Amino acid sequence: MKKTAAIMIGEGFEPVEAVAPADVLRRGGVEVALISVMGQLNVEGAQGVELVTGALERDVDLNDFDMLIVPGGSVGVDNLSRCGALADALRERMAEGRLTASICAGPTILADLGLLEGRKAVCYPGCQDGFPAGTYQSDVDVCVDGNLITATGPGSALWFGVACLRALMGDDVADQVAADMLVK
Repeated sequence: MKKTAAIMIGEGFEPVEAVAPADVLRRGGVEVALISVMGQLNVEGAQGVELVTGALERDVDLNDFDMLIVPGGSVGVDNLSRCGALADALRERMAEGRLTASICAGPTILADLGLLEGRKAVCYPGCQDGFPAGTYQSDVDVCVDGNLITATGPGSALWFGVACLRALMGDDVADQVAADMLVK
């Protein structure tokens, strides 16, 4: 059975944090859906980069995916945080121990929902103010804590994608894709 991942897209998203993980996952055989929360398929990200998503949030069940990914970008995160279906899916996934990943300012959504209590996570430096005590890990760019994968920002997007791929497809596939992409 093919593994699936949904990458949530809101206007103002950080392009590399959506595209790099999507690329890595697809190279590893994961079926990736780019899901817009904006009510339209074309979504403008930071730096004026426009992305054509494959589906609207209202037309999919976010719980049908093996992994749910929340990219950053401060405006993008503001738009994602207003999506009730995303909040509900994140709560359910975290309660059930299902794979959830977030990068840059994205983990602030998890913190705002109270989902980082007792967890280890990273985010873009300076965004950790709402994290529970002991959550923020300042010494790593990608943090894996059970079903939760978080990363610091654009510069860690490829490694974040590799960590997501590793969680979905295992070490052999992740190592091969990283090697093929010259991710060292």
